[in-house]
Amino acid sequence: MISRYSTEEMTKQFSQESRFEYMKQVEIECAVVQAQMGIIPAKAAEDIRKKSKFQVDRILEIERTTKHDVIAFVSNMAENVGENGKYIHFGLTSSDVLDTALSLQISEGLDVLLADVTVLRKTLATLSKKYKATICAGRTHGIFAEITTFGFKLAGFLFELDRNIKRLKSAQEGIRICKLSGAVGTSSAMPLDFEKKVATRLNLEVEDFATQVVPRDRHAEVINSLAFLTAGYERLAVELRHLQRSEVSEVIEGFTKGQKGSSAMPHKKNPISAENITGLARLMRGYAQASLENIALWHERDISHSSVERVVFPDAFQLAHYLTKRLNDLLKGLYVNEEKMFDNTQLLGGVLYSSHLLLHLVQNHDMSREKAYEVVQGLAHSLKNGEHLKEKILKDKKASKLFSEKDLKTIFSGKKHLAAIESRMKTYLKD
Repeated sequence: MISRYSTEEMTKQFSQESRFEYMKQVEIECAVVQAQMGIIPAKAAEDIRKKSKFQVDRILEIERTTKHDVIAFVSNMAENVGENGKYIHFGLTSSDVLDTALSLQISEGLDVLLADVTVLRKTLATLSKKYKATICAGRTHGIFAEITTFGFKLAGFLFELDRNIKRLKSAQEGIRICKLSGAVGTSSAMPLDFEKKVATRLNLEVEDFATQVVPRDRHAEVINSLAFLTAGYERLAVELRHLQRSEVSEVIEGFTKGQKGSSAMPHKKNPISAENITGLARLMRGYAQASLENIALWHERDISHSSVERVVFPDAFQLAHYLTKRLNDLLKGLYVNEEKMFDNTQLLGGVLYSSHLLLHLVQNHDMSREKAYEVVQGLAHSLKNGEHLKEKILKDKKASKLFSEKDLKTIFSGKKHLAAIESRMKTYLKD
């Protein structure tokens, strides 16, 4: 991932150095358990535990000859351990170390991500509560629909985020897998207990029936959970972009001192963070597609997945983390124009209350729904520029007989909407 969209934490988590560090951890734990089981000498395990280290430059140098990165890694480790280095990687195949190390790397990467997602959740929950009674227009098809509140809007995104947190945790549980069953997964070189003992030391679960690799549906679940997460971010970003349009002006992204919106038009304040989130979420869905393609490998394994994962995992985690932080910053700096939100609900003369006019006619005048719909629709569609639906009803001879001024005051006050929203928010938004 280019540095523009990278975070320091994820750069470190998915660095080449980190990858080899996780592989070293697996090799050491394997040697320790093998010594405990009498498979290799205790002195060999002790040397491997104490002396194991690697040099990335040396690994790359060896790999230029071997054309095999794991062999290069093991050779470099053995150089540093000395005579007992021959017991490093004893009875293992490359994918044993690679896949187990990758499980650790991904799981801990999810820990890093979830910490910041939790911060984002708190920001979103705070805003939802703050604006729970801020009346604004609900829109369907981009057209005024019915009254809602800005806090209620945000609550929908908050609960989507909660679902995505559950997906991330489920994917994390599914990827915490140890695979040390050797070539084609039969454990022909090592006892079954060996794999279980190492898994326990690494706080992982054993893959019951691996091929030569951990089945890639587990990895696809991780990347797809990231795609779900960032698609949710995009949905919120698109909403904020629409609300910032000049003719709407209900929210505005924070604009810092010295910031410029356009090289040609000095007045501009653009929703650049929301647009950035929208664009990068598209990349994540591309990674999700690639991860699904990785599931079908030839027979017990091939390496068609390997090249994809070397790109997809670092990039996907970088993007997810970057987007989480950027969305959190966007929300913390968001200017919410409550007055404009209310003014917009009156922009078309109160038509957002039409459904409650319809309900009143059905409930209080024994009118069929079809007839009530016809009456209200006729009034709403005949409004002239600057005319309000409430005044239109009062001036209409037939309609004025169907509604008292008290009825209209209640309907157009929005109190029923606010009461319903307050009740729902109180029920579901408890923390």
